Amino acid sequence: MVKRRQQGILTGMPFMANVSEKTFTDDVGRRVYLAKPARRVVSLAPSATEILFAVGLDSEVVGVTTFCDYPPAAKAKPKIGSSIQNLEAIIGLKPDLVLAVKSEIVRPDILAKLEQLKIPIFILSPKTIEDILGHISTVGRLVGHDRDARVVAQGLRERLSELRSRMASVKPVRVFYVVNTDPLISVGSGSFIHQMLELAGGENIVGHTSIPYPKVSLEEVLRRDPEVLLFPVGTSEGIPEVEQQRWRKWTTISAVAHNRLHQVKAELVNRPGPRAIEGVEVVARALHPGMFSRASGG
Repeated sequence: MVKRRQQGILTGMPFMANVSEKTFTDDVGRRVYLAKPARRVVSLAPSATEILFAVGLDSEVVGVTTFCDYPPAAKAKPKIGSSIQNLEAIIGLKPDLVLAVKSEIVRPDILAKLEQLKIPIFILSPKTIEDILGHISTVGRLVGHDRDARVVAQGLRERLSELRSRMASVKPVRVFYVVNTDPLISVGSGSFIHQMLELAGGENIVGHTSIPYPKVSLEEVLRRDPEVLLFPVGTSEGIPEVEQQRWRKWTTISAVAHNRLHQVKAELVNRPGPRAIEGVEVVARALHPGMFSRASGG
């Protein structure tokens, strides 16, 4: 299953169907009609913002969330709220497209009101790296930057192909990715982060569950004995240092015994955007540092 999915990453096949040149189908099955490429776009998620800028937009991005901090130009954009969006602010920006990510909760009342006002809202719901690359191409079509998007997606595929070649011979390392500590949450096979761990040469100790972000018991972690603990860290998201250090008392865990508690930038791993391939590279360096110490300057 893993090999089949990974091969699909490199095919370059369009992820979402174009019903016609002006009608698109999003990840939750909604048909979205655009009379012309969007020129005033509001983003409801950091990953969506990063995709918009990656395909060549800037002035066309008229509103973002307070969490949208990359690229730097995004910080200067008008804010439409945080995890709770401000409907009036969105409408006031007069968007001809609202781009959302399902993992970033879209309030039902906002969705209903935007549909009532005939403001197109396109929802992305990535489950794999291939989905993310497909989304870049799709967003490119939505905003009339098809060629830019194809170049970006192809460049990422080439980086991923190179990484896969480098990691092909490594022995997978048992890894536990800590999304949250109280309750303890990790990633299952229904999450794109699970696939990132596999591509990076990891064996996700809770990959047997299809739930994207399952609650995990400490007993299960102790039983499955990860060789590496990974903690996402960042300014607006991630696991605080004090919570990371609490794991050190579990000295029977191989990761603790061998001091393999590693931090990774949350924004590179948790966001399903154009920096996800960089996220895979960062995880690969944490899991298999020897594969990188003699190449690419470290």
